[in-house]
Amino acid sequence: MPETFIIVKDQFPALHSWPGCPYEEVAFLRNPHRHIFHVTVKIRVNHDDRDVEFFMFKNALSDMLHSLYANRDLGSMSCEMMCNKIKQDLGYNYFSAVDIHSISVFEDDENGAEVVF
Repeated sequence: MPETFIIVKDQFPALHSWPGCPYEEVAFLRNPHRHIFHVTVKIRVNHDDRDVEFFMFKNALSDMLHSLYANRDLGSMSCEMMCNKIKQDLGYNYFSAVDIHSISVFEDDENGAEVVF
């Protein structure tokens, strides 16, 4: 039987850094720098009539990202760390019963990470 997912996306601007970056070629990463972080949440659903309404989930995701992350200095939080933190924040604050399959966070929609739960 095939698995079915809905996919919700949003983005937010923020700063982060990698103070311990060991590579001189990208030493600028040690300092705070700005990205538009692109977030994708993939949610497992149980039927074709949508257990989770994606407009509602998108609104909740957007509200959360913009209240907790947007226009902030996220310190040394990596894309991988953001995936885990977003999952945690969604569970505590919004849709604790939603079956989140994976979350990805990309810097400027170019390079990023995905965590499968």
